[in-house]
Amino acid sequence: MSDQLTLAAETREQVGKGASRLLRREGRVPAVIYGNKQEPLSIHVEEKALMRLLMTGHFMNSVIMIEAGGQQVRTLPKDVAFDAVTERPTHVDFLRIGAHTTVHVNVPVVFTDEDASPGIAKLGGVLNITRHELELVCDAADIPTEITISLKGLDVGASIHISDVKLPKGVEPAITDRDFAIATIVPPTVPTVAEDEADAAIAEEAAAEAAEGDTAE
Repeated sequence: MSDQLTLAAETREQVGKGASRLLRREGRVPAVIYGNKQEPLSIHVEEKALMRLLMTGHFMNSVIMIEAGGQQVRTLPKDVAFDAVTERPTHVDFLRIGAHTTVHVNVPVVFTDEDASPGIAKLGGVLNITRHELELVCDAADIPTEITISLKGLDVGASIHISDVKLPKGVEPAITDRDFAIATIVPPTVPTVAEDEADAAIAEEAAAEAAEGDTAE
């Protein structure tokens, strides 16, 4: 289950581009809390504190308790905007939730036991991942940090679908209309004749240049 994180914030009366730019110059990041049939709450948070949470690697699927205006608000991050040049966070959207609200989250997939996969360990197959995250529906109090999938016993050509994954109790896939693929073990790449000829031509050209250099000396 994902950790519950805490983030201190201050409410803001002024909104707009000018006010937001001023906050960013002061090392603050403007944000908003919305949802749960309540009025949106404009806040700002310390950029350094926000970056520490972002660096945990599971910020987007963790419950964030925001301390603002003398109260704690339970939220789930929904979007973080970044500056295209500096890559610093410029704005955050938080969804206000209850203690046991049903939420949609994107949870990262972790693959294990590659050494126990004949297709990879013995035949040199490659794991082709089509979904690095799974969109799941679960209780806000039981958001998984990651979904682990074992590759043990899988051969070249094997595909892993959502139906093959044992999800934690109370966790369901958000996509229910199809048994979508998550990863496939594909055969190792075999060089084509054209690629072999190109490599040979490059090697021959390099040898010729080296020979010319020796003659010049």
